[in-house]
Amino acid sequence: MPRPARSALLSWTALVPVLGIGALVLTWGRGLGLALVILVGLLLAGAVLAAVHHAEVVAHRIGEPFGSLVLAVAVTVIEVGLIVTLMASGGPDTAALARDTVFAAVMITLNGIAGLSLLLGAVRYGITLFNAEGSGAALATVATLATLSLVLPTFTTSRPGPEFSPAQLAFAGISSLVLYTAFVLTQTVRHRDFFLPVYEDDAIGDEHARPPTARAALVSVALLVVALVAVVGLAKVESPAIEATVEAAGLPQSFVGVVIAALVLLPETIAAVRAALRRRLQISLNLAYGSAIASIGLTIPAIALASVWLDGSLVLGLGPIQIVLFALTVLVSVLTVVPGRATRLQGIVHLVLLAAFLFLAVNP
Repeated sequence: MPRPARSALLSWTALVPVLGIGALVLTWGRGLGLALVILVGLLLAGAVLAAVHHAEVVAHRIGEPFGSLVLAVAVTVIEVGLIVTLMASGGPDTAALARDTVFAAVMITLNGIAGLSLLLGAVRYGITLFNAEGSGAALATVATLATLSLVLPTFTTSRPGPEFSPAQLAFAGISSLVLYTAFVLTQTVRHRDFFLPVYEDDAIGDEHARPPTARAALVSVALLVVALVAVVGLAKVESPAIEATVEAAGLPQSFVGVVIAALVLLPETIAAVRAALRRRLQISLNLAYGSAIASIGLTIPAIALASVWLDGSLVLGLGPIQIVLFALTVLVSVLTVVPGRATRLQGIVHLVLLAAFLFLAVNP
């Protein structure tokens, strides 16, 4: 029997995001003591879990791959707003923030989310199956977007350093929008079946469960937006404490972007792991690759537009270590995706690549 709407609105998945927004309003722009840092951290974790719950409700109502697309786009749109806000208020110290955050998101999604999903799915079921056509198309889009936006600035000569000229940045922004739009149309209209889960005869899932009502889905959409605003906003509130911890530990300042990207991607990570454990690895890959595509395809055009009024330089080009890790990640991902099935070995390889990225981010 469906849960009454009033009780749904009084559940923790509704209350925690609202409390998170309240905490965000009260703590925005203020210094926090240790007790408040811990409290905000707990609300942040609760908002992440609530976002995953509401994303799954919406996904069950509208079906795949639309459900994965909703979560990936919602998180990325708010993440873009966070990056632009930080760059507008941070001055020259944030010149490389967009690059660090976007590249961290790419490595976390391609190696962390995908690798963890592959490993857990294979541990439970032996071999994981997915659509090579859809995953391959998504991976090709990620590789092209990242190369045009993050690799080429290192080698262009119009500007000194790893920067685009205004014309080059405009081209990268337009190209990113074109690729992102083409991918979304392919995923949701022309070749939607390429992105649907591969079910085995003994598949475990809830595909036969009754979908939520339209009203319940709309409530979850609203609460999903609230939860995601709380996640990204509270991550921003926590960022001074993160920066202070990073500085005290003697870590590079770019590691702050890694931490923020990891926090923002927690909803997709949890949702992808849950899907893998239900033998729906295609949904996990949709979330991983879709988040990477959205992260680049929406951030670069926004940054290109914001650069008109943002002061200071905009560093987008990756360094040699990052380019090597990205190239290896793309190569390994291609070998993972092409067969349409994977074992726990592929998951371990991707997780080792993520560990290498994190280690070298700390010890470049």
